[in-house]
Amino acid sequence: MFRRLRPMSFRKSQVAVIVVNYGTAELALDAVGSVISHDHAGYVVEIHLVDNASPGDDAAVLATAIAERGWKDRVRFFPQTENHGFGRGNNLVLRTLAARRRPPDKVFLLNPDARLDNEAIAILARFLDANPEVGAAGPRISKPGNQPVSAAFRFPSLASEFDRSLGFGPVSRLLKNASVAFPPEQPAGQVDWVSGAAVMFRFEAIRGMDFFDPAYFLYYEELDLMWRLKRAGWTCWHLPEARIVHAEGTATGVRSHDIERSRRPTYWYDSRRIFSRKVWGRARGSLVAGAVMFGAAAHLVISALRRRTPGLPLHFLSDYWEGVFRPLLTGRDPAR
Repeated sequence: MFRRLRPMSFRKSQVAVIVVNYGTAELALDAVGSVISHDHAGYVVEIHLVDNASPGDDAAVLATAIAERGWKDRVRFFPQTENHGFGRGNNLVLRTLAARRRPPDKVFLLNPDARLDNEAIAILARFLDANPEVGAAGPRISKPGNQPVSAAFRFPSLASEFDRSLGFGPVSRLLKNASVAFPPEQPAGQVDWVSGAAVMFRFEAIRGMDFFDPAYFLYYEELDLMWRLKRAGWTCWHLPEARIVHAEGTATGVRSHDIERSRRPTYWYDSRRIFSRKVWGRARGSLVAGAVMFGAAAHLVISALRRRTPGLPLHFLSDYWEGVFRPLLTGRDPAR
């Protein structure tokens, strides 16, 4: 049950903030700066910045800025020679923290293209302190200009995935209660999972999950982790009182409103296949993948009949067949 935030009389816990950068050095510095510029209501906050083998001179830019801005005592820098992806990049820091005699109580993951809009870290931390059954909590997220975006979600299902690929209004209205995304102005409450662009985890909870599954390179890794947390009995909350601004897609090159206009990267299909097999198993995963293929094929027919440009990623049917559906059916992953 939701309990209102109240002044805490016990010791303020420690929060470790992790920012994983790839090719967005200036934005990553803004993200770090937004954390440093807030006082966090007395919570002890440490910052860890990973450069995931960015192209160009990002590592040098970050190291120089940390020194010139006097952040050496506030920011620990992890320059890498290999791009580990999102989950593994965070795991570098998480495993370093786990090796301490006394790890932090909580970790807050912040995208390099996101920044605090208020005392979001303190709001989320107080809520976790007041509700020991909560393993993860996420804030309200808006685009620059204060346009809110969906930041709280249901777990995907056969119905939601069919509807998503079909993209046909009457069916979407019929299946609205199965939709993965809650509305952008979703009130505070328990949800299945929250956006990985800004999320606070109880360290004890994710250490029990052995952190992010390293099988994922990018996409689905935070959904996978929060699915495992729920199976283990932890809850997840959306708290819109905490606010984050997110320049969506700057770090990944993919935005929710324009992903349909380009081809999805191979690793998106790899992550989708890994998640499907892990969560649903091969048989049900194949059924869901088949529903996605059927919905996508119907979408192309409807688009042709209505003389409209299809709202699917380029080559979606062939890529989904090769990267997800056929491997689930045959039990053999595609050769890369």
